[in-house]
Amino acid sequence: MRAARLIKMVLLLQARPSMTGAELARELEVSERTVTRDAAALSEAGVPVYADRGRAGGYRLIGGYRTRLTGLGRAEAEALFLSGVPSALREMGLGDAASAARLKVSAALLPELRDASYSVAQRFHLDAPGWWQEPQTPELLPPLADAVWDDRRITVRYRRRDTEVARELEPYGLVLKAGVWYLAARAEGDFRVYRVDRFVSVEPGEDRFERAGEFELPSFWEERAAQFARSILRERTVLRLTPEGARQLPYVTDRTAAEEAVRGAGEPDGQGRITVTLAVESQEVAFGQLLALGPEAEVLEPPELRERFAEAARRAARLYG
Repeated sequence: MRAARLIKMVLLLQARPSMTGAELARELEVSERTVTRDAAALSEAGVPVYADRGRAGGYRLIGGYRTRLTGLGRAEAEALFLSGVPSALREMGLGDAASAARLKVSAALLPELRDASYSVAQRFHLDAPGWWQEPQTPELLPPLADAVWDDRRITVRYRRRDTEVARELEPYGLVLKAGVWYLAARAEGDFRVYRVDRFVSVEPGEDRFERAGEFELPSFWEERAAQFARSILRERTVLRLTPEGARQLPYVTDRTAAEEAVRGAGEPDGQGRITVTLAVESQEVAFGQLLALGPEAEVLEPPELRERFAEAARRAARLYG
């Protein structure tokens, strides 16, 4: 543990001209007294760490010292490619590996390029969870991530509606979609998708599996996501939309379905409205979504949904007088 901390301290000082004791303590997650002792240990070992005293003082390496301890380990190299999604790294238990990898890369760069990672971080950031959602880290995500990295078969228990089922899986990949984690895995020869927060238990096996050479996680996910979106849009509703309603429709319901509906509309009527046939998940879901359009949308079919909107309009009229 201490050896790793000393190496990290050298890499930090190599990447920056100078660091205060407080800055090093924060990066290394130790006390400033421990930083002082570590600096002394490095100096005794021949690493030229120099401490400037006073208010503007700090620690620095002198004489252009450069360590060769910059080789990336496998976990660090893999984590580096995910470093643009820091929350995902932390949830999978890879935060420390990514931090070490970034330090090693910075240490290997020319001095004038060492602020590149900081410069990029100040300009670009990926916030994966959706709005109005409290991010929840599934408890079993780290062991699933370990199994994915290691190509190791797992035995799981999975919540399906009101029951639990047992499965043996070959975990191929993890996907973070709008703050929700999914596992792509092969079970009984077929590739399937599982929500990580529905796993009740995960037991790693002794055996590793051989990955199918044709499997590509991005294309697999794109195909399954499209299939899922189509599968839940089982019902149809007919609407008359104002130009503003047509513009807003993709923002209140499934975007693909909305765009297809607008593209398939005929010519506008005398009031400038178009008639569209929209695929929806259910009348209940459609009511909640389309209500947001207010007078920009008129439901024509089915009659039950039209009557529900008419009743909502009557109640609103009574409420607002």
